[in-house]
Amino acid sequence: MSYDFDQVIERRGTASYKWDQSDKLFGRADLLPLWVADMDFSPPREVVDAIVERARQGVYGYTIRTDDYYDAVRGWLSRRHGWDVQPGWISSSPGVVPALSMLVMACTEPGDGIILQSPVYYPFYDVIRMNGRVVVDNPLVLRDGQYRMDFDLLEQQAKDGAKLLLLCSPHNPGGRVWTREELARVGEICERHGVLVVADEIHHDLVLKPHRHTPYASISKACANHSITCIAPSKTFNLAGLQAASVIIPNERLRRVYTQQLKRLSLHMETYFGLSAVVSSYTYGDQWLDELLAYLAGSVDALIAFCAERLPQVRPIRPEGTYMVWLDCRAVSEDPEELKRLMFEEAGVAFSEGSVFGRQGAGFLRVNLACPRALLMEALERFAAAIEARAAKR
Repeated sequence: MSYDFDQVIERRGTASYKWDQSDKLFGRADLLPLWVADMDFSPPREVVDAIVERARQGVYGYTIRTDDYYDAVRGWLSRRHGWDVQPGWISSSPGVVPALSMLVMACTEPGDGIILQSPVYYPFYDVIRMNGRVVVDNPLVLRDGQYRMDFDLLEQQAKDGAKLLLLCSPHNPGGRVWTREELARVGEICERHGVLVVADEIHHDLVLKPHRHTPYASISKACANHSITCIAPSKTFNLAGLQAASVIIPNERLRRVYTQQLKRLSLHMETYFGLSAVVSSYTYGDQWLDELLAYLAGSVDALIAFCAERLPQVRPIRPEGTYMVWLDCRAVSEDPEELKRLMFEEAGVAFSEGSVFGRQGAGFLRVNLACPRALLMEALERFAAAIEARAAKR
């Protein structure tokens, strides 16, 4: 069995967050949207079949986690990531971001400092600030085309009393897949100073060769004991609309705290279709994912080659993971508003403007590669033509 990732699927008119808001968000309806992390690919056939069969049952009542759910999650993590988890460690959430917010509420107090590593996925800021906590920024250092952690600053921030680290692993938007050694050093610092690590590992399956994802909690007993890991099939298999994530908590006390928060918000039931999505994707999705990763690697190469030939002033950071590429456009403009005008008004494309990921993101754009390659190349052509047209006017 093979999958056709070049197939163009019409998504306009489907209540798509990505495709049906261009006029509202960007001022024109004919944009090519390569911004939000939502793929334009159908999931594995077995997943579609499982959801259709679930729909045919015809009674859509309250839903519980089954043994199949635990077996599927555990099997996937063992098979794909070499991490053996116990069934009792696994809880759930409607999504990874809701889980992050619930964990911030449950495990910290208003006014507590929470560390993030900017530029980073922008909901991290929301789950801190909107819950009355304080952002403690531990900016990543861009060196030789790769982001690195500032461990000295992290040590100082932990020593100064930060309570929790929101770890983005693999990192979005920078595309880093943190090495085992880097994560172990994070673990030593957080263990030394009593910092809880909440690891957003939603992109853990989307890692390009030769890189390999290391689950933070798998590094040592200490890391497992002071961490909570959030995963979901949503990014891996394009299932975000089904509202299903897993929250893995080896520490019994932290599990009780999280379970209380779920019940407090009455979010302890599974979603009816999400259950089938988790079980089917983690049971049958290996080949589809392997083929997807090969396709994405080709798209990364195509984008980098295009920039070298047509956009030498734009420097793409080659991703090790995720399906996004972070473009350094500072030679074009460091002004976020200018880059928005270039994209939306002149090029007719929508990439993600970088300053929303933190002030270090000003002058950068994030491009979503998870679409048919012809669509990606059309968007890049539009972007290049707009830049060339600007240059011709000067």
